[in-house]
Amino acid sequence: MQINVATRLPRTAENACQLVFLNADGKLKGAARKIDSESQGRIKALFASGDFSGKNAETLMLHGLAGTPASRVLLVGLGDRAAGAASLWRTASKAASKALLASPATLAISDCLNTVSMDGISAPAMAEQLAIDIVGSSYVFTLHTRSNMPAQASLNEVILSTDKARLEAVSEAVDRGQSTAAGMSVARDLGNLAPNTCTPSYLADQALALADEHENLATTIVSEEEMESLGMGAFLAVSRGSRQPGKLIVMEYQGRPKAGKPIVFIGKGVTFDTGGISIKSSEGMDEMKYDMCGAASVFGVMNAVAMLGLPLNVIGIVAAAENMPDGDACRPGDVVTSMSGQTIEILNTDAEGRLVLCDALTYAERFKPDTVVDMATLTGACIVALGKVASAVLGNDQNTINALLSAGEQTGDRCWSLPLWDEYQSQLDSNFADMANIGGRPAGTITAACFLSRFAKQFNWAHLDIAGTAWNSGKEKGATGRPVPLLMQFLYNRLD
Repeated sequence: MQINVATRLPRTAENACQLVFLNADGKLKGAARKIDSESQGRIKALFASGDFSGKNAETLMLHGLAGTPASRVLLVGLGDRAAGAASLWRTASKAASKALLASPATLAISDCLNTVSMDGISAPAMAEQLAIDIVGSSYVFTLHTRSNMPAQASLNEVILSTDKARLEAVSEAVDRGQSTAAGMSVARDLGNLAPNTCTPSYLADQALALADEHENLATTIVSEEEMESLGMGAFLAVSRGSRQPGKLIVMEYQGRPKAGKPIVFIGKGVTFDTGGISIKSSEGMDEMKYDMCGAASVFGVMNAVAMLGLPLNVIGIVAAAENMPDGDACRPGDVVTSMSGQTIEILNTDAEGRLVLCDALTYAERFKPDTVVDMATLTGACIVALGKVASAVLGNDQNTINALLSAGEQTGDRCWSLPLWDEYQSQLDSNFADMANIGGRPAGTITAACFLSRFAKQFNWAHLDIAGTAWNSGKEKGATGRPVPLLMQFLYNRLD
């Protein structure tokens, strides 16, 4: 899939579809006005008859209209001009992408950047969102061989027109959108892979391969033997029950070697989570392959950053392990010593994500980071609190939290701030160690973040709990690629 930007649309467009975005008031501009004029008022007639109302995300495919080089025209409703522009554009863009990719068209063209005027969203931002949605909607998981492989979309090129003054800005925005979507695809592929394929060693191999693709990216794999010498007892307590050795994967991208402190992203990479000795119920346990979606999003971000060559220094750390109930697995009641020297009483082996993350946070200190953001499918309590709509964000630096909230609003990949007050810390008290790894049922998402906060005192830090947003269940089962859009916008805002 390639999305190109030009100052004019092609005069001939074989097997093409023209995208026309319209508000509910029916006012026509640009291509819409020309098509309506040369097709004897066809678009106005559709409004008059009620066959098309222009309500947000409404689509209607038309064929054989005069006034366009395309054989088909897709009308897409934007809704009321007075409503929220950014959210209207996101839903319209997604609806347009879905309808477009369901058609046999191999080319799509649109002058929407010249004709759609919406308060609160610029033409480059519109182009970026459209690129994310078109490329993202074409995603098909193909990494497992099967006889009924899903069909690929026919669409292979999109041409968007804009004026010369905005050509450079729109082109950059489209590049960002395509790279973000590519990063989401990487995250979705890794999340959707079967856990007998996607092991910690597989993730390590993928990180090494990514470094081979990009000169400005270097990968280091920390083995269990090295973790032992580093004193990463919390991490090793999780991986010891599996035949698959744990891996701490470090991907270092240098976009500005002299730019100072890096931004560090840390992902929970539990490639399968049985719960360990505190074993989960069998219902839905297959979805515990998604317990590495935090790690998958780190891979997606590092892929997108390297593709774009962003002038930032970014480090991705993946804490990859498998949580299994082997005879050597850690037990409830065990006390382990973390890399920080703090001791932890393990009361529940199913609270393992925070154990691998706490040592990864301590490991990150060596990079003297400007900001650290970790992401993890950490608590079921987060799903209870926020459902499948928003990720939770907590941390020790309000500026970082605010930056993530803002990026979430810009992309629709939303997060919601929860408090990290000292009053919650006492729930982690232990009679036998510096802390317990769980704080009971009340405020489970918050106490999990309280645990992590004890290992993040040396830097500005935020934690994203993506338990509700990283994958879908049921008929639409599959990884979502979130929070890659949120994190990429967080980086773009740093640049802009």
